Amino acid sequence: MAIADNRQRLMPLPDDLLPGRCQTLAYPEAVILVNPELPELTGEVDDKYQYSCENKDNQVHGWICFKPLVGFWQITPSDEFRTAGPLKQNLTSHVGPTTLAMFHSSHYAGKDLVLSISPGEPWKKVFGPVFIYLNSASNGEDASFLWEDAKMQMMAEVQSWPYSFPVSEDFQKSEERGNVCGRLLVKDRNISDDYILASGAYVGLAPPGDVGSWQTECKDYQFWTRADENGCFSIKSICTGDYNLYAWVPGFLGDYRFDAIVNIISGCDMDMGDLVYEPPRDGPTLWEIGIPDRSAAEFYIPDPDPKFMNNLYANHPDRFRQYGLWDRYADMYPDTDLVYTVGLSDYRKDWFFAQVVRRKDDGTHVGTTWQIKFKLDKVDRSCSYKLRVAIASATLAELQVIANPILNIHLLHGIMKD
Repeated sequence: MAIADNRQRLMPLPDDLLPGRCQTLAYPEAVILVNPELPELTGEVDDKYQYSCENKDNQVHGWICFKPLVGFWQITPSDEFRTAGPLKQNLTSHVGPTTLAMFHSSHYAGKDLVLSISPGEPWKKVFGPVFIYLNSASNGEDASFLWEDAKMQMMAEVQSWPYSFPVSEDFQKSEERGNVCGRLLVKDRNISDDYILASGAYVGLAPPGDVGSWQTECKDYQFWTRADENGCFSIKSICTGDYNLYAWVPGFLGDYRFDAIVNIISGCDMDMGDLVYEPPRDGPTLWEIGIPDRSAAEFYIPDPDPKFMNNLYANHPDRFRQYGLWDRYADMYPDTDLVYTVGLSDYRKDWFFAQVVRRKDDGTHVGTTWQIKFKLDKVDRSCSYKLRVAIASATLAELQVIANPILNIHLLHGIMKD
């Protein structure tokens, strides 16, 4: 199975997941391989959720057969029809060999992404097309050629989007769509008196809504791109209709939304000029834990329990996908909870990557209380001080924040698994 350059492995066989060949873990999709066909997989965890991928990266995945050397690939040239924006996680491939084209899913998000159509409400949407690609190599060639060739084909399909062959009038062709370009700047006087280039910003068009509403939007189309180092962006082949333009800039808190509705008509080339995002701020930053980039990757990710290893993710950037890491918090803090001291603690080592519950001996769970300790040498009582919390993801969770009279802040977390 191959999902990315660094996410490829020999997979268990379907029979390896039958009773007696594996041990089921906390949920039926996750198992320990007890007696697999490939002995080298014995003792490893397999879990289809470990092979999930963000929409923005989910363009080609599939399988390689070694005898004969053939590849089976699913290529998705555009994620415009997928829901909830570029960072939404979706399943890709798993034991089967199974290849999934996930168009709509509430995985990792919960009921907010369950599609709801009211009685009598008109609704239609084109999902896809996706491209199934088969390739082969001569005996003796390196099997990696098949993956590299599939990536080349993926890039060709991206250039061919939108396809011209669908006959449905609901699938708009290239000449029926429009384009938008512009430049995004950041205005933050507590950092610089000059405008800051929104380098690497995510910029997208999604149905009109509140700031950040694209994260739970699941009925219509979304079109996203990343700005270059100068904050310049270009979004091409946008379906006609009304949109808001949304954006966020890694390293800056909050969401941007252009106030006016953006109306895309056939054949338009709209230059929106310079757009300015002013992050929420009431004064200079006194302290900050982590990086506001919609990820917890910079925080402390523990090693998995040796009993629950998937060797694909050993020393891997995506090691957070290892099974059972939520229980490692209780191993590290069996009796007391995390205490972080600003100026002394290091979030790369001292801030656990997920706020989780603690399991009690009777099988129930209790929330955990984290503390942030900090000292202010001088307090201006005529000013307001704000704590801003950026949450990468939350499902069935409650966050309580309590500040005591001496400005120690306690974070109370309770997260239940669906």
